[in-house]
Amino acid sequence: MDGLERNGSKLSRRAFVARLAAIGGLAAAGSSLLAACGGAASPAGPAGAPTAGSAATSAPPAAAPATAAPATATTAPAAATAAPAAAGQPTAEPQLGAQLIGKLEGPELLPDAPRPAKLAEAPMLADLVKAGKLPPVEQRVPQEPLVVKPLHEIGKYGGTLKRAFTGPGDNENGNRWVSMDKLVFWDYSGAKQMPAVAKSWEFADGNPTLVLHLRKGHKWSDGEPFTADDFLFWYQDVYQNKELVATPFAQFAVNGKQGRLEKVDETTVALKFDEPYPLLLTIMGGTTSVGVGLNTAGLFYQGLYAPAHYLKQFLPKYGSQDALDKQAKDAGAQNWKDLFQTKYQHYLNGDLPGLGPWRTTVPANTPTWILERNPFFYMVDTDGNQLPYIDKIQMTLAENLEVVNLRAIAGEYDHQERHTDMGKIPVFLDNQEKGNYKLHLDPALNGSDATLQVNQTYDADPEIAKLLKSKDFRHALALGVDRDQLNETFWLGVGTAGNVSPSPESPYSPGPEWRTKWATLDVKQANDILDKLGLDKKDADGMRLRSDGKPLRLEIMTTAGSFIPQSRIGEMIGQQWKKIGIQLDVTELERTLSMSRMRNNEHQLFMWANDGSELLYAFPIHAIPVDPTQAMMGPLYAKWYASNGEQGVKPDDAQMLKIFDLFRSASSQDTAASIKTAQQIWQILVEESYSIGTVGLSPATMGVRVVKNTMGNIPEREINAQHCRTPCASQPAQFYFKA
Repeated sequence: MDGLERNGSKLSRRAFVARLAAIGGLAAAGSSLLAACGGAASPAGPAGAPTAGSAATSAPPAAAPATAAPATATTAPAAATAAPAAAGQPTAEPQLGAQLIGKLEGPELLPDAPRPAKLAEAPMLADLVKAGKLPPVEQRVPQEPLVVKPLHEIGKYGGTLKRAFTGPGDNENGNRWVSMDKLVFWDYSGAKQMPAVAKSWEFADGNPTLVLHLRKGHKWSDGEPFTADDFLFWYQDVYQNKELVATPFAQFAVNGKQGRLEKVDETTVALKFDEPYPLLLTIMGGTTSVGVGLNTAGLFYQGLYAPAHYLKQFLPKYGSQDALDKQAKDAGAQNWKDLFQTKYQHYLNGDLPGLGPWRTTVPANTPTWILERNPFFYMVDTDGNQLPYIDKIQMTLAENLEVVNLRAIAGEYDHQERHTDMGKIPVFLDNQEKGNYKLHLDPALNGSDATLQVNQTYDADPEIAKLLKSKDFRHALALGVDRDQLNETFWLGVGTAGNVSPSPESPYSPGPEWRTKWATLDVKQANDILDKLGLDKKDADGMRLRSDGKPLRLEIMTTAGSFIPQSRIGEMIGQQWKKIGIQLDVTELERTLSMSRMRNNEHQLFMWANDGSELLYAFPIHAIPVDPTQAMMGPLYAKWYASNGEQGVKPDDAQMLKIFDLFRSASSQDTAASIKTAQQIWQILVEESYSIGTVGLSPATMGVRVVKNTMGNIPEREINAQHCRTPCASQPAQFYFKA
């Protein structure tokens, strides 16, 4: 498609790109991030409570206006909710981009509102109550629920939301929709931390202790009580079990000293450290080892709680290891540890109790992954209707990304923001009316959507390993990338070429002058650097030779079914690197396999987005190797860091050690100092080029959102950030079907 129709005239694709690129769309999100870095006070709710709906029935009324929030209700910062800044916006036909990047908006969480006097439930649950298979809603909703004022109106119960997924390795597809099982979360702007599973919190003892208060009457999805004992079980029987967690979590430590978890009473838990840990709440707000909920904890037993009443049966401590090993073999697992790991993953085990709005009933290792409403979910709307409104989420397996996009273009999905291709934006626009959907663009603030992570602990080939650890060699590779060509081809010119550093709008940014350092095409300089490194001998095709006379070949590992066409991007970079005499081989793998090989230190280069790194402490793993679960820049360095030197390999690079020292020191710093520390870390990362950025600051990752017009309470723009578990900060539990 060469163009699209607008107001009866033909708009060229290039004109579309120019207009869209001119809409900044980042200032509002930058303001949100600034606020998100601004401290960790206890949550403050409205002084008054919303009035419970006087006519709440078994189902909320259609299109009824939401109960008005009190005048004193907490609101997001004005800068975060404002429409994108108009600076640089073209005067001719400015509406197009504005229509795609709308106003940042979302529902309002009312953390101090009491439980409404009357409660209502979905018809499918009311039927179970009548049949005696479920207790009444008054016994299922906690005494202290989290009350939500929907974005536009009280919704209607019912319906199945249809989406696409690409297989079990795409488990984050569903995880993000059920991430309100986190202890602490954020409002829709990503600027203000809000209660979630934890009702409230406070620091004690001069900040070494964080006290978490749970909700009275909260229950797991199977109806069993959720209490402090579930935290103790995780800490004592899972986290401290070396057969399950071999490497302790670096984020559960201050300056290398591990913390402790203690039960105060049935609804109170204390996290205790030897030193003040003011950064802990920010870290818990992110997708971190101590911040995720059970639905994301999965493979690595992260988070701080687990359902003791269910999982104890799979631990030898509470039974017979021989019996468990036999049960494992009968289930196709190797031993009790493999069985326990499978039972711990909600997307593979529908029997695992959860706390999110929906729970798996048909697992993700089937062609159709289905999640159904949690009858004991802890959130209600202002009229007392237990959320979620939507009964089920049904994700249909798509064999590749092209199928996902073709089906989305045809209007087969109700809500799809994952795997939708930026390169198809003109086609999406052209088919909106026919497919009965609307396209939204949600820009992100991370520096690079296709990052070349250079493995600093690769050791399978000593000569390649030596080159990868050479800063000069990495600089040559970075200078050999034509980012403008990549941007035009795969981002439609909407992205911003640069290195891995975040948007200048991020408070952690080292400054706008750092965005393009070692990130501008300079073939001559790249060749000069390589020649000086002694790589001046070439074969007949102009490819450089190693010291053993073999052609110098690098391999980049890409992942099938990712947000952008990684392999095609890698192939284009390979063509560009031929101009500097470097052969690049692209190896594409399914996500589960690529991640496994990466964790096993088998990769030379690994392509991935550095999403989330704009809020460094809330999601550091795409920026620095501090977490072995996803340390693309050096798995063995990450093990060394996380284990406080007991495992892995200590870096012999002074700058990497400096990064580790800075990152560790930030945990005990106040906000201003920790921001300066993050800026120092980014300066080192840019200069050392441990990872090579290409194009970012775009909607490419989770920001091309296709939503059917039949859905209600959909924000015009939603925050696109890892710490907000996009789309979770928009509270999908308050989405509903208008018809």
